Amino acid sequence: MAGEDKLEPLRERIDAIDGEILRLVCERARIAQEVGRVKQAAGENDNFYRPEREAQILRRVRDANPGPLDGETVVRIFREIMSACLALEKPLRVAFLGPEGTFTQQAALKHFGQAVQTQPFPAIDEVFRAVASGACHFGVVPVENSTEGVVTHTLDSFLQSSLLISGEVVLRIHHNLLSRCRALDEVQEVLAHSQALAQCREWLDRFLPGVKRTPVSSNAEAARLAAIVPGSAAIAGEVAARLYELDVLERNIEDDPDNTTRFLVVGRQAVGPTGDDKTSLLVSTGNRPGALYRVLKPFADHGISMTKIESRPSRRGMWDYVFFIDIEGHRDDPTVKRALKDLEAKAQMVKWLGSYPKAVV
Repeated sequence: MAGEDKLEPLRERIDAIDGEILRLVCERARIAQEVGRVKQAAGENDNFYRPEREAQILRRVRDANPGPLDGETVVRIFREIMSACLALEKPLRVAFLGPEGTFTQQAALKHFGQAVQTQPFPAIDEVFRAVASGACHFGVVPVENSTEGVVTHTLDSFLQSSLLISGEVVLRIHHNLLSRCRALDEVQEVLAHSQALAQCREWLDRFLPGVKRTPVSSNAEAARLAAIVPGSAAIAGEVAARLYELDVLERNIEDDPDNTTRFLVVGRQAVGPTGDDKTSLLVSTGNRPGALYRVLKPFADHGISMTKIESRPSRRGMWDYVFFIDIEGHRDDPTVKRALKDLEAKAQMVKWLGSYPKAVV
């Protein structure tokens, strides 16, 4: 056939390219092993992962991407290559807010790649303790959602913790309908966290009217139940579908297509500058007129953009508050350094929570 005559040389080229890709990936892996040996010889036994180095590599390949693959796809491919190579040096243990199959686990895998060892914990403060004790190298916790707002338990954990923020993950929250049913008309009950049921209400009203909706403790728990309860379906993410061996009946059933959650990666070590960073601070002002204005003024004076501010009770006294502030730039940037010096002269207390690369999406 004429078509086959034209396809055969194209397939031969693909086979040759695949062989070259494999050779180069293996060569990269061997160099990664050598990097690990050099670090161990220098006494670096627990600092194999460098967030700033990974962010710079991912941004470089994203910006150099000539297509036709989109930037997000290229970043995902290279992140998995880097994750597998890093695991040859030393596998990372990453704590996350569980149970397994949650969006927090999905965020951890998006940031670190599939080659890491993820470990679920039932509460945010337990994630912090696991990292602080050295049981895990890093932890991933949610900090804010575009529709639900800030996660107060995460902010409060920084009040007592010495951990530093070493990265952020921005995850578009896509709700999928998962089940072992073969079609929608077989679904008799939908299980999900109450927030997920609310976020998919319009879709459920349209496509599954009259079907029972049952709130459970988490979407991951919904997926676990959907795997064993006949006629049931769960609203959850793709990680839960793989974990509990469920089919995706419908994808992206959320009513708000822009629903996004931001997660923070916490660790024990400071991260170097990349040229496109954020700095997070915990600031106490004291309860007096104009106090907040005075601590924010240094950022304006030095032309630094503030991307977020949240207030939380300080737990030191009634109506005493602290402020969580995110600014653009790294603590080592000269302009940021001058602004922080001015800030420390005006505030009661300034706690640096970390400078870290902006999320590479």
